[in-house]
Order: sequence, then C-alpha cells, then structure tokens
Amino acid sequence: MAQFQEVEKQSIMHPKPPGLTLHYGTAGLRTNAKHLDHAMFRMGLLATLRSKNTKATIGVMVTASHNPEEDNGLKLIDPMGEMMAPAWEHYATQLANADDLLTVLKDIIEKEAINMSQEANVFVGKDTRSSSARLSQAVLDGVSALDGHSKDYGLVTTPQLHYMVRCQNTKGKYGEATLDGYYSKLCQSFDNLPVSKLLSVDGANGIGALKVREMESHLKKELQISLFNDGSQGKLNYQCGADFVKVQQKPPTGFKMNPGERYCSFDGDADRIVYYYTDSEGQFHLLDGDKIATLMSTFLKELLEQAGLNLKVAVVQTAYANGSSTHYLENTMKVIVRCAKTGVKHLHHAAQEFDVAVYFESNGHGTVLFSEAAEEKICQLAEDPNINDEKKRAALLLQNTINVINQTVGDAISDMLFIEAILAIKGMSVQQWDAVYADLPNRQLKVKVADRRAIDTTDAERRAVSPPGMQDTVDSLVNKYKQARSFVRPSGTEDIVRVYAEADTQSADALAHEVSLAVYRLAGGVGEEPKPLH
Repeated sequence: MAQFQEVEKQSIMHPKPPGLTLHYGTAGLRTNAKHLDHAMFRMGLLATLRSKNTKATIGVMVTASHNPEEDNGLKLIDPMGEMMAPAWEHYATQLANADDLLTVLKDIIEKEAINMSQEANVFVGKDTRSSSARLSQAVLDGVSALDGHSKDYGLVTTPQLHYMVRCQNTKGKYGEATLDGYYSKLCQSFDNLPVSKLLSVDGANGIGALKVREMESHLKKELQISLFNDGSQGKLNYQCGADFVKVQQKPPTGFKMNPGERYCSFDGDADRIVYYYTDSEGQFHLLDGDKIATLMSTFLKELLEQAGLNLKVAVVQTAYANGSSTHYLENTMKVIVRCAKTGVKHLHHAAQEFDVAVYFESNGHGTVLFSEAAEEKICQLAEDPNINDEKKRAALLLQNTINVINQTVGDAISDMLFIEAILAIKGMSVQQWDAVYADLPNRQLKVKVADRRAIDTTDAERRAVSPPGMQDTVDSLVNKYKQARSFVRPSGTEDIVRVYAEADTQSADALAHEVSLAVYRLAGGVGEEPKPLH
C-alpha cells in the first residue's frame, strides 16, 4: 500500500533513539523534549487510525502540563472531548516503543478492523514551550503520512482543544469549534451571573496566561483580572503555578500578597486551578480541589432544591481527598460521595453515573458533568412560563452554569469563572469559603522499592491486598491515632510507593513515617530506611 510506503519514508525523518522506552498513561506521554520527535510522529499516525476507527475527529495536544520547561509530551483526545480509551493507551505505548513500526501499525489496523479508506480528521494544539512548535509539526507529519486531514489550532490550552473536538463531533451542538466560540460561550453565560471584583491570577508563565488575556475582551468589566507570571519574563512552571503552590503550600516565589485578597494559580496547560489567600497574621491558606468541589456541589445542590428538581448530585473524589471534606459532604450537605482510583479519567468515568456530578482531584483538576436528561429538565424548567420567581431564578442560574462549565475535562479558566460567580451570588468571601470545614493535617511520602508491583490495591486504592500483612500493619498503625487514615499505592510510572496519612493533629507526620517504614520492610524497600520527619 502506498500509505505504508509514505509512513516508512517519513519515519526515517523521525528516527527512534536507541534504548528509550516511553509509557502512555493517565497524563499522556511525557519526557525530556529532546527524545520525543519519533513519538510525536507516531502519535500522529495513531490519532489518524483512531479517527478512522471512530469515524470522528480526534485531538492531539502537545504539552507536558505542570512539568518543567525542558520536558514535553502529548495527550490524545477522544471524540466527546474525553481522554483516550484505555485499549488505545496500550497501542500508544506499543507504537512509541516499536522497533518495527510498520508491523505494529498493521497489527493495530487488523485488531481494530480499521477501514483505511475511511476519512480521518485530527485537531492539533500546543502549549508555549520552545519545543512545542517542532514537536507539533512531527504530529502533523504523522497525520499526513496516513492521508489524514489536520487542523492546527496553534497555541491553545489543553481544555480548549478538548472543547474544540467535542464541538466538532456534536456538529456544533456543544458550541462553535473556534477560540471565539469558546470565549463567547463561557463569557456570555458568565456575564449573566453577578461577579466579585478583583482577582489575581498566576498564569504559571504558560499558555493559560495568554488565553486569559485573549478572553478579557469578551468579559464585561465587572471581573477585573490582575495577571502575574504571564510568561513575559519568568520560566514555565518554575516556582509558580498550581502544582508549586499546592505542593509547597506557599505562594509563587517573589510574589507579595495582600491579606484577605483572592488569588488563584493555573498549571502550565491550564487544566488545574487552586485558590489561596493570607489572613491578617500573614498565615497562608490554600483552597485546593477538595474545597473547590465542596463549593461547587453545595451551590448546585441548593439551586436544584430551589428549582424543585429531583436530580441526584454526587461528588467524585480520590483516596487523597481530605477526610474533612468527605465528612462535610456526606454528613452536613447529604451529598453522595464516590471514591475513584487516582487519575482524572477514572473520576470522569465515575461521574457519568449521576445526574449532576462534581469531580476534582486534590491538585485542582476537575469539572462538573450534567447528564443529558438533567440538562433537558433544567432547560425545560427555565423556559416554563408558569413557574414562580424563585424557581425561575434557580433554573436560569443552572442553565448558565451548564454553559460556563467545560464538561469535557478540568479547565482552569472555566472553573475560575464558575467559582467567581458562586462567591458573588452567595455574597461569600474567600475566608468564609475556607471556613466551611477545616482540613485534617496530612502528609504524603514516597518510598523507593525494588519493584512497585509488590504492592497491589483494591477499594479505589484505599486498601492493600499485597504484600501479605501490609494492610493489617497499616490498620494497626492507624488505630494508634485519632481521626486517622492512611493508605499506600504504587506509582504508575516509577518504582516508588506513595504513602498518604492524615490525623487530627500533625501526628499525621509520625503516622506517615511509621507506614513508610512498614512499606520499606514489607514491600522490598531500597536505599536507606525512611527517617522520621522531625
């Protein structure tokens, strides 16, 4: 076939470095940008096959999210703007590492019974890394090698490309597949909601900063955004951004905060957001994904009750969610809480089981999903001339919420607009939001092991089933402390085991250390024994 000759010819221009092994996981594919050219070309091939297979447009986003500037990577986007199907993640890993490219390619075509004469369409986007232009060109080369059609969106946030793919495949029902369409949909809905005044946004020196600037012309003047780390001088994700703020529990380096004012940080590709402020004593307070999920779900549950709509609201969390947030949602707000495995795709999947579901990881990656039936009921109610004013107001607010939310994936810009609207509608300060519940002190540690597969888990990674005695040991250690909880789980990418512990005081540190010692001794720890934290 002429197509395969073209692939063979082009692949010579994108050679695979010897000895390099890559893995496509929940976060896509990432490593140092110098080693990625061949993988980008091959992912262009894979996206084209996926498009033929689904008879739909597929997205490829060139980004390494919150990783350092010198890294890069990519994420493939399925037809409804969701993450790629797990079977195809396996194909991505196979293809990236194949020494005999054509054999693996033909194998995928045969297994999936792909009709190679089917038209293929691929949308490509990139972040602001210096390597992204070269690497996105390699993706486009891969698409053209298999006679696919491509549209290059250039510089976009990851959530924007997810949005474009869904718009295209719903034939405009979800919105218009352009940046103008994205801004108009979010901002028109947002303009119908009252908003608070000033917000300072840390753009992580990434693509999110550029896109906030672009969006400002679409926003009414009520929300004034003060943008810092906008990429004009700092380095991407370096001592700034959502991941830095969350992990370090402090503001971006060199940034002076005024007590009581609201601040938020995006990550490098703008699919995560965290809020924070300092109090009058200068104490730093972080409002992470758990606090965001609580704010959103409480607001939506109240609106649904005011509208008289009997729809099931749920919050989907991971095992890392702070125990206080789970307790507050279940016992005070009476919201259904579901725990899913770590990784956004697992949360997204679990959220699809409910009428309305808010899902967030603690790191600030999350969104809201409305089922088709729920959207229909809300829109019908909003247009019903015979309902009272309270129901009408609630239905209209819910309708605007549906449009301001990017339901395809976590989107820092969309989440920011929704949070700002909620705070204004409820007349709530950032301090009042923070005071809804107090986080339990917690600690995360890592233990190096010879083989991460020594640890196997169940119950959404909250309990260990191997090695023998591991879970019993964790249980007995947890029982020594008040309001305590701990779990261990293997890393998805390296030979380390992650330990999480929380308790009613900072004795969570001691618990985390004791559990990490147990992991070291029972699961084949390497190097020095874990030392106490204090």
